[in-house]
Amino acid sequence: MQNPKNKQLALRKTVLALAIGALGGNVYAATNSTSDEKKAEDTIVVQESAASDFKTGGDTPVPAYLDGQIANGGRLGMLGQQKAMDVPFNIIGFTSKLVEDQQARTIADVMANDAGVQSVKGYGNQAQTFRIRGFKIEGDDMLMSGLPGIVPRQVMDTQMLERIEVFKGANSILNGAASSGVGGMINLEPKRAEETPMARVGLDYTSDSQIGTSVDAGRRFGNSNQFGARVNLLHREGEGRVNDDRRRTTVASVGLDYRGDAMRASADFGYQKKTFHGTNTGVKISNANVTELPGLPDNDKNYNQKWNYSDIENQFGMARVEYDLTSDWTAYAALGGQHAHEEGIYSTPELVDNNGTVNVSRLDTNYIADTFSGMAGIRGTFDTGFVSHKVNVGYTAMTKNKKTAWGMSIGNLPQTNLYNPQQVTMPALTLTGGNSYSDPLTTERSRTESVLLSDTLGVLDDTLLFTIGARYQEVVASTYNVNTGLENQDEGQRSHRWLPTYGVVYKPWEEVSFYANHTEALQPQSNGITGFPQYGSRMNIAHSTQNEAGVKLDFGNVGGSMSVFEIKKPYGYTDLTLNGEQRNRGVELNVFGEPVLGLRLNGGATWVDAELTKTQDPDYKGNDAVGVPSFTAMLGAEYDIKPVDGLTATARVNHTGSQYANIANTKKLDSYTTLDLGVRYRMQLNQEKNQMVWRVGVDNVTNENYWSGVDDSGVYLFQGEGRTLKASVSYDF
Repeated sequence: MQNPKNKQLALRKTVLALAIGALGGNVYAATNSTSDEKKAEDTIVVQESAASDFKTGGDTPVPAYLDGQIANGGRLGMLGQQKAMDVPFNIIGFTSKLVEDQQARTIADVMANDAGVQSVKGYGNQAQTFRIRGFKIEGDDMLMSGLPGIVPRQVMDTQMLERIEVFKGANSILNGAASSGVGGMINLEPKRAEETPMARVGLDYTSDSQIGTSVDAGRRFGNSNQFGARVNLLHREGEGRVNDDRRRTTVASVGLDYRGDAMRASADFGYQKKTFHGTNTGVKISNANVTELPGLPDNDKNYNQKWNYSDIENQFGMARVEYDLTSDWTAYAALGGQHAHEEGIYSTPELVDNNGTVNVSRLDTNYIADTFSGMAGIRGTFDTGFVSHKVNVGYTAMTKNKKTAWGMSIGNLPQTNLYNPQQVTMPALTLTGGNSYSDPLTTERSRTESVLLSDTLGVLDDTLLFTIGARYQEVVASTYNVNTGLENQDEGQRSHRWLPTYGVVYKPWEEVSFYANHTEALQPQSNGITGFPQYGSRMNIAHSTQNEAGVKLDFGNVGGSMSVFEIKKPYGYTDLTLNGEQRNRGVELNVFGEPVLGLRLNGGATWVDAELTKTQDPDYKGNDAVGVPSFTAMLGAEYDIKPVDGLTATARVNHTGSQYANIANTKKLDSYTTLDLGVRYRMQLNQEKNQMVWRVGVDNVTNENYWSGVDDSGVYLFQGEGRTLKASVSYDF
């Protein structure tokens, strides 16, 4: 039930907005509308409607800033969609409008808009992984509408997504079944049919010769538009800007939803297939003879083999339902699953000296994974005297079954040079794992389940909010012999414990929110060892903790936050035990908004001190963690060029500081800065009934050549993308 004081405040704001509009002033507020499509006086009505549709804790996305590109909030796991100002956590959302305007193809492209997130590739393949606050989150472990295990393997396209939301910090209390991401979590929200029927076709180009076509259509049905359907299709293929790098992407998705008076439900089904042929995968630098980091090859040079390829195919789906038992109590449930199949022949150049000589290896992999996850619970509000309560009781679970067969070549490998690469004959397989390559046996099973109890207590008209919660979580992980299918008795792991969370929010003014929290995480960990045969086996189960405090601002036209944090996580580097500890302390700054009509800004900076506070080897104690830059910054801007209606110029600068490439801190990557520029033109056709948008952008305009990062163990070194041209046109009818 809404507080009378809040009703009066909302009424005063509405009257004030109408008065300013009548005087011809400009009113800025969080909105999904497009500023270059709407006049200022019309914007007020749209904004008021968007804000009124939002329901705390439900599935309706938080209204967005910046021409509809950034939302100050997002989904907090089982707590549903929440405005950032009302919760003791750090969360921000990027919308499909930002994806379209920046021509972002994958999640990594979107994460370039957050200085606190670092994008890194996987172990000798195309997997996109991320570091949030200096800790890795696997791309496979991202969430879809709060459910783990649904997101396609390694690389996720953006075509079917409405929101990409970033949560900062340990998050087991919110996302108990997620497997990684102690520094944070990324949640993806699929597109839904809007009130107005839409159909959009698109054509895009990426240098040197990648061509894509797409379809996005949505419509609502029923007497009160209670039924909705959204369909997305995409096909893109061609050669990238690196010679002989050929890629193909196919995406198809259907999103259905129902919005009734008491019940809301949705179902999403998707298919994605990504193929990489001859694509650079990084450089292996772990050979003892490599005493320094290699010089940079030309960033359009392909130092991999043409026979190197990866095919990744995923089918996934999920269903959600909410039912209002009363006006104050809602029951909810969700269920989803994914089938992933990856097959490929991988070849990562392995440096064997300081002159660029590399071994050409071969690794054949057939990987199959089936994942199922679900959640159910009840949330509600009530008062006890002068204290308000928002409670949530829920259960989550996830199971994963992996099957893997492999083959590899070792010894007497052909050689070439990193700076003058040559094609070589594919080496023969000398070692295999798995009785049947085409039908692998189960090699790993894991199960995570938990129960959540939480309560947010409000006093002083909810200007002071206390969040207390606990999740009882159990994690079970087992590995199996790749040849016999029998369980490895010495590697099975099982752990369970209560994970408490405490948080406080104080809002002395409507526009200012102070917050603090203590959160924890319990997650299975894979080892970072690259030597055979332990590679990829289960290490242990890590218990991590975080403490954080900060302030958030929301003035309607400008918002932002400042936070300080400390995260401690056990880790293992040289054996199968978690006998080390990494402690990351940092400061984050973030600001976004439209300070002047037609000028939109989004910027941030992050300072991280990532220290190895406990190590097996005492020589490494106190060293900096591998691959974590001490400073990162980003500033993006858009400017509507008048008097040309619909013309907008865009720019973004990203800076990443230096980072160590090995645990001994004897190898260090230089800092680098990239500049992206672009322009878009939105034109109305047929008496403004139809719309066409042209977009042209150049990433890394200066063609900066740089090593972008290393994996957590300091084994694989990755080169940044060179200058890339992107162009697209979309037509709405």
